[in-house]
Amino acid sequence: MILRSLGASIRVSGLAIAFSAIGFSAAAAEAGITAFKQAVAEAASSDRDIAAFYRSNKFDAVWTGTTEEDRARRSALLSAMKTASMHGLPASRYETDRLLRVLSNANTPRDRGFAEVEMTKAFIQIARDMQSGALEPSSIDDGIKRNGVYKDAKTYLSGLTESGHPRAYFRTLVPQTREYARLMKEKMRLERLIETGGWGPAVQAGALEKGQSGQAVVALRDRLMTMGYLGRTSTMVYDDNIEKAVMKFQAAHGLEPDGAAGSNTLSEINTSPATRLASVLVAMERERWLNTERGSRHILVNLTDFSARIIDNDIITFETRAVVGANSHDRRSPEFSDVMEHLVINPRWNVPRSIAVNEYLPQMQRNPGAAGHLRLYDAAGNQVSRSRVNFNAYSASTFPFNLVQPPSDGNALGLVKFMFPNKYNIYLHDTPSKHLFAHARRAYSHGCIRLAQPFDFAYEVLSKQSDNPKEMFHRILDTGQETQVDLEKKIPVHIIYRTAFTNAKGEPQYRQDVYGRDARIWAAMKNAGVSSPAVYAADMQIPEPQYVAQTQPRRQQQPQAVRVSQPRTQVRVVNEPYYQVQSPQRQTQSTSTRSSQVNSRRDR
Repeated sequence: MILRSLGASIRVSGLAIAFSAIGFSAAAAEAGITAFKQAVAEAASSDRDIAAFYRSNKFDAVWTGTTEEDRARRSALLSAMKTASMHGLPASRYETDRLLRVLSNANTPRDRGFAEVEMTKAFIQIARDMQSGALEPSSIDDGIKRNGVYKDAKTYLSGLTESGHPRAYFRTLVPQTREYARLMKEKMRLERLIETGGWGPAVQAGALEKGQSGQAVVALRDRLMTMGYLGRTSTMVYDDNIEKAVMKFQAAHGLEPDGAAGSNTLSEINTSPATRLASVLVAMERERWLNTERGSRHILVNLTDFSARIIDNDIITFETRAVVGANSHDRRSPEFSDVMEHLVINPRWNVPRSIAVNEYLPQMQRNPGAAGHLRLYDAAGNQVSRSRVNFNAYSASTFPFNLVQPPSDGNALGLVKFMFPNKYNIYLHDTPSKHLFAHARRAYSHGCIRLAQPFDFAYEVLSKQSDNPKEMFHRILDTGQETQVDLEKKIPVHIIYRTAFTNAKGEPQYRQDVYGRDARIWAAMKNAGVSSPAVYAADMQIPEPQYVAQTQPRRQQQPQAVRVSQPRTQVRVVNEPYYQVQSPQRQTQSTSTRSSQVNSRRDR
């Protein structure tokens, strides 16, 4: 077909607008117009990025040609679509059977052109899902402040066509982390386990302890053996070996490793492998959401594990226990990534306005001398005497003052805070309330992350810019003055949420879904079409918000669970007094940390 007659047919068929929309007219004259290229141009015109790629490609085939490269790309795409469930992706989304029918019915060059773009659209969909996840993170829970690492269609298509090995290219799309590979391994292990009957009968008991015997102990023994925590044994008594196995199980599930099978431990032991598999699939999706360079040195905070780690070249160089936000609507710690820029030694605590007006203003309205450890400042930064203020003249919306606690051993932030400025006002810091770190479950704060060993954490953070970071730190600390120490090399901080992950040895670890976020993600994954042995058998639950008891500030009521399908129960959080200062005194500990006799519920 000559160019002149083809141009006439384009005008007659009304396709000139479609071609001009993607700049086809000029490119087509150079490339040589065919019915196939007409169809490609028309089908691609609705997507700017796809159209741009084909325009640069002179509308040649990527999938439907007859070359060996075309066949290899076609085979790799169809294989990736058929095996999408291996990665916990919704295979039904890619409509593989429909695409095969489109290909088999492509009997003319024009049909083949439309089939070409259909394959491209399918490729872009699965490529993005493999690399960035099948779900939009922020649409599931407002505490997930992440967006997938999305690339435009032209980038994916160029990457594929420039790769000499299409199947290898698909493998590069999924996260290349050791964690993702280990999660894949655990997924396959659990699937095989489910096929062969799981871990056996559940343990029918409220609690068990050393020295007991009977059928419940036998069920516990058998389940621990199947899980791999106990070697082969025929004992019917809760003996030393079972106690040690329970301790191993507890350590791998974030429980206090006391060796006694209490109600919490038995609840975790009785959790089905299908529920564990659901947690792994969610963790794989979350890993895709964070499929980006994390930094050769970075800080990783896992909210469900109540931990903070410094990681250098995939090796944990420091880790400490952490306290995270309580499970209430205004206190849950968000998930996001940012960059640590500096730390502040001897920090002031600028009370967040929500806390100032909701917690402290009512106290000062009842007693102007309440919360005496806090100072008042006006908008100009001038300190204001309480004797000049009628607190009852203000409401939460009109209160004009800022509340500030000066540096001290009893400061809500402790003696050091680590700053990665962000719009959520979240950071890591010390705390005078050391007693909460003894708890296995540590969701108590207003959202910020409190560290059990903040001084040692600071030494490690500063170790790259000081030959003696400990001496440097204490020299500044001893001044008692608020001092900002800038980091010469900023450190990425990733606050994540994983109920399934692996430890440094590659062993699977499981944690409770403290905020119910993974249960919501799992529900969304099922709705999107994820298919696995866990779809109907998994029992993931959303915990109710916590009560904070006013009369027992050191106790945290255990949250009760509600099923995902049920409406969430509205729970009122009762605010306890924020601070009860009890003559703070400086103390020297083995790690050179200072604490105070302060009973605090902490800031954020």
